[in-house]
Amino acid sequence: MLTSTANRDSRPSILRIPSFWPRVREFAVPASMIETATARREAGDWAGACAAAGVDVDFQLRPVARSHGRALAARIRADLRHLAPDLLRWHMPRIAPHGLLRPGLTIDLARYDPPERDGPGPLHLVVRTPPAWADAGQRISLALWDGSHTEPTARRHPHPHPNRRFRLDLHRHLWDVRRADELRLRSGADDRSTGHVDQQVDPDLWSAVPPDRRCAVDRWAAEAATLLRAEGQGPGGTVSVRLGGRRRLLLRVEADENGPGTPVARIAAVMPDPGSSTAPVLPDAATWVLPDLDLLRTGAIEGGQLHPLVARALVPDLPASAFAPARSRTGDRDGAVRLVDCRGSRHRIGLVDGALAPLDHDPAEIRREELLVALTGTPLPCLQAIDEAHRRPDCLTGVRERLDHGDIAGALAVVEGLLGPEAVLREGPLRDELEAAARRRITYGLFRADLLGPGPIRRRRDPRRLIDPRPRRARRPRHTTVS
Repeated sequence: MLTSTANRDSRPSILRIPSFWPRVREFAVPASMIETATARREAGDWAGACAAAGVDVDFQLRPVARSHGRALAARIRADLRHLAPDLLRWHMPRIAPHGLLRPGLTIDLARYDPPERDGPGPLHLVVRTPPAWADAGQRISLALWDGSHTEPTARRHPHPHPNRRFRLDLHRHLWDVRRADELRLRSGADDRSTGHVDQQVDPDLWSAVPPDRRCAVDRWAAEAATLLRAEGQGPGGTVSVRLGGRRRLLLRVEADENGPGTPVARIAAVMPDPGSSTAPVLPDAATWVLPDLDLLRTGAIEGGQLHPLVARALVPDLPASAFAPARSRTGDRDGAVRLVDCRGSRHRIGLVDGALAPLDHDPAEIRREELLVALTGTPLPCLQAIDEAHRRPDCLTGVRERLDHGDIAGALAVVEGLLGPEAVLREGPLRDELEAAARRRITYGLFRADLLGPGPIRRRRDPRRLIDPRPRRARRPRHTTVS
């Protein structure tokens, strides 16, 4: 039973991969962001790397040194110098249907215990995502949390306490460049490439998990042992595994000695979890199969489209020339000439003085046609194509995806490549998307400044009436085609 179940699970199935992951890998962390953040990090500018990756830093190290000592501040500085914020953004939790960052999260990156037991409490290096109503630009923030709720960043955040389900302090390879190579081992890439499954996994466990979910069951025992050690319970104990909104399992893990000093965890029992268990929660990164593994195995993505640190871990033999350059991912078409069927012949449309214009019509004819349009006439097919490009271009879906994921520069590059840098946008969906993105950025700025709270505001004149100043995201089709 175990062999058949394991073989069934090892076969790639595109139906088990959420449909948003290919779009996330294309738009969420653009190559230009990776290149800029990497260059600044390698130059020793960790703050500049965070700025390039859309990460706001909400603390300073000098006050930390005064209140917690120079030794602890030096440890934090060392971790920040090896923090790859672009890699952190790559592995952040995301939600369906569009693959945006999971809102309102506080995630532990590292914990720093004070050198003296009687000193101040431990510090946590945490990363926070804003609430859904203030998620414009998909920016995240770094903060130091001491367990209190008095700091400004903790006061304005809906969930300032680190989430038990999402922990990256036990998965430093997802953000620390010193341990990025551990991704291949921790994700089980070697075992999954060969279809090998840990023989110590209880056969009943395979039937306990949902068949349509990509659970990393063969890694649960080892990851549970790591979690229990971090909680000070040793390699054996009970952990809770969250498999969905209302489905949980309790795993009782025992540690066997497989030689001197080499404990091997073994799952001893699987029980229903009522949801109120106080057992440690298996981190989300250890519960599910790494999305990049499924994308590679099903051919939905190539190794060169992955983050370079992820690609080196999962595809060690990938040549350096295989990585896609930043320009190829922006989708711009600067200098391209389009052909239009106009009055029985093929005419060209291209950029002239920074704006899209017909190339095969003289200025006098264009002025006459524009006057005809002002009098409600039918314009030339060339002018119709230009108007359609301004209002509803064929790249609108790609622009919308980039704006949703915070790639403002990439979205503008696509628009400028199509219409030119000097083009004036006309009314239509393209202009609406850009204006909506600008309004959402203002809302995020108000949230960061603690000037806009999570609840609605009451009018003084009519206290019974509520108004909500937060902009609403327009509803979009669940399945879209990316240009």
